[in-house]
Amino acid sequence: MGEVGRIVSIWRYPVKSMAGERVSSAHIGELGLNADRTWAVRDVQLDATTNAKRLPRLLWCTARYAAVPPPDAGPGKAPEVIIGLPDGREVSSADPAVHRALSEYLDREVELRALPPIADRDQYRGPKATKTDMRTIFGLGPDEPLPDLSMFPVRKLAEITRYATPIGSYVDAYPVHLLTDRTLRAMAALAPDSNFDVRRFRPTVLIESPGTGLNDHADHPELGWCGGVLHAGQATLAPLIPTIRCVMPTHDQPGLARDPAITRTIAAHARRCLGAYAEVLAPGRIAEGDTLSLDPPHRSRLAATAGTAAGKLKRTVMRTVSAALPEGGRP
Repeated sequence: MGEVGRIVSIWRYPVKSMAGERVSSAHIGELGLNADRTWAVRDVQLDATTNAKRLPRLLWCTARYAAVPPPDAGPGKAPEVIIGLPDGREVSSADPAVHRALSEYLDREVELRALPPIADRDQYRGPKATKTDMRTIFGLGPDEPLPDLSMFPVRKLAEITRYATPIGSYVDAYPVHLLTDRTLRAMAALAPDSNFDVRRFRPTVLIESPGTGLNDHADHPELGWCGGVLHAGQATLAPLIPTIRCVMPTHDQPGLARDPAITRTIAAHARRCLGAYAEVLAPGRIAEGDTLSLDPPHRSRLAATAGTAAGKLKRTVMRTVSAALPEGGRP
């Protein structure tokens, strides 16, 4: 076990795709940080949870809890949240007018929805993905190839294909997103005119890392942790795979201008990945200043998968699935 960094900041997002709030400490469990993303905006026409990939103006809204969230906040138990609109108005999730206020601001009929109970699986379903959807999500032109998603385990791919978000959560894929300051500095050095502000990438935890990378990942230490076991405060995490980046970091938000060079730089120099997804092996409390230690992987899970016949087969299957996706489009 070796020390790999220190927690600089912890981020909670009361409403999916709205501005996050920094917390000094929090309990982290199987579904992620306590009270993270207990609300989301639902597109009425699509009858599905939506996000800032489709509605970038969500990033200009703020969200805070009306009171300290209880320990059992989560599926079926979403605490009251106060949403701030760019014009200065505030509206509570308890106010029936919240749906109209958001719809008028976004110029699309939407509803604010609490995180459903885990048993209510139908509420997590989304419309079948199309190639047009995928290109919108990743900010790709009509002739650009879709990204390689073969790093995802087959079971996770099946889940995020079938549902708009994983059951029991409003995250995109995994409950925890780890990001190091060293990764941000490395990318900023490649694009000095861009601002690689942490808010663009919406991590759960930002980590100060000395850059003692494993598996040749000195500039992106968290990638070298994948397949290992990370001890953070009272919790134990399992870093799994790199975080593939969508179009969201390019969008403008308060204090940050729109910048397509952000994702172009990540695509060109980091295989479109920044940060690492993780699961929680043992729940516990984490706090700013906590030291992180790692039981290193014997071999990077990503490298192991990529180098096996199974990995090659999965990539072949992914290409077949990609080819079979309808072109489609969304209203």
